[in-house]
Amino acid sequence: MKLSIIMPCYNEESSLDKIIKMVMDLDLDKELIVVNDASTDKSALILETLKNQFDDFTVLTHDQNLGKGSAIRTAIPYCKGEIITIQDADLETNPSNLQYLIKPIFDQQYDVVYGSRILGYSGPTNNLFYFGGRLVTSFCNLLYGTSLTDEPTCYKLFKADVLKSIKLNCKRFEFCPEVTAKISKKRIAIKELPMDYYPRSKKDGKKLSYFDGIHAIWTLIKYRFID
Repeated sequence: MKLSIIMPCYNEESSLDKIIKMVMDLDLDKELIVVNDASTDKSALILETLKNQFDDFTVLTHDQNLGKGSAIRTAIPYCKGEIITIQDADLETNPSNLQYLIKPIFDQQYDVVYGSRILGYSGPTNNLFYFGGRLVTSFCNLLYGTSLTDEPTCYKLFKADVLKSIKLNCKRFEFCPEVTAKISKKRIAIKELPMDYYPRSKKDGKKLSYFDGIHAIWTLIKYRFID
């Protein structure tokens, strides 16, 4: 099975070259689709330099900054693989984890796999982000009867036909709660496996805020009662 890797990118010049090379070095049948979400730093130049160095590497561009969710929605129709995942353009996650996270889908055991930062290794973390993630996960489990440990995880892998069957409306970081809510309402089981996580700070470029946590909880509540 081919893995389509979607990478939203907004002002990630410090990590972009390294993370793309890490992804392209994976011993997997894969393609990488980067969506440059109107970056104002050197991200576009880095992508222009790299795109001719690899096969199965596509760059899409937004003329204005629309958010991570919008970037994912832009990329999905371009995915040719039987499995789709999201890879952030920073260095908080280890792409080598994808080589075993993909296995339950590859083996036809599950249609959806989440990497869990709670079950796996994490470097020193910010308490606000940690407890915010646990709170969002608790709301998800309460509302949808799931038993997840890490709903807002970075690594979510889907059989392509499952993800493409879901109508997404997300624009920013609410991709995670929206897709989880809609998968859970379809009674599709989610398999969690440990993943590595190396959190960065706001100083290092992290773009999440407390507002995104509130928005995530609201998104979970909203889609519990509407399609």
